[in-house]
Amino acid sequence: MRTPRGIGRAVSVLAAAVTGVALGTGPAAAVPIGQPLTGKMTYYNDKGYGACGTSIDPTAQDLVAVSPTWWTSANPNNDPLCSGVSVEVSYQGRTITVPVRDKCFSCDPNHIDLSESAFRKLVPPGTDMVPSVTWKFVNG
Repeated sequence: MRTPRGIGRAVSVLAAAVTGVALGTGPAAAVPIGQPLTGKMTYYNDKGYGACGTSIDPTAQDLVAVSPTWWTSANPNNDPLCSGVSVEVSYQGRTITVPVRDKCFSCDPNHIDLSESAFRKLVPPGTDMVPSVTWKFVNG
């Protein structure tokens, strides 16, 4: 199980919103809708407000947090990712589609952080990280 981001995550989100600076590596990139990506998959379970400005419960809701690289607005609440962009994840013959609702500050561009609820639909308890998974941004 990953360590909850808790207060450190909330402070980072607030700092990014106040300063208008997207945290992460390099400038924000256009979201490659439909382009398959391969990378690491982890999960998180801390409740609170996601980067899209809505209340989230990763223990019960299916959602995903993505790298700051993919966010293009200084105010993440207004980011295009929060307006109908989802991530389709395929692993070991199973595929789920989950909406982007949060930002994963520790994720590189190929790393996705699923809610615990979504992660468990693909991976059994006892597994906390998948080193290689295929995923892509999709509309919807």
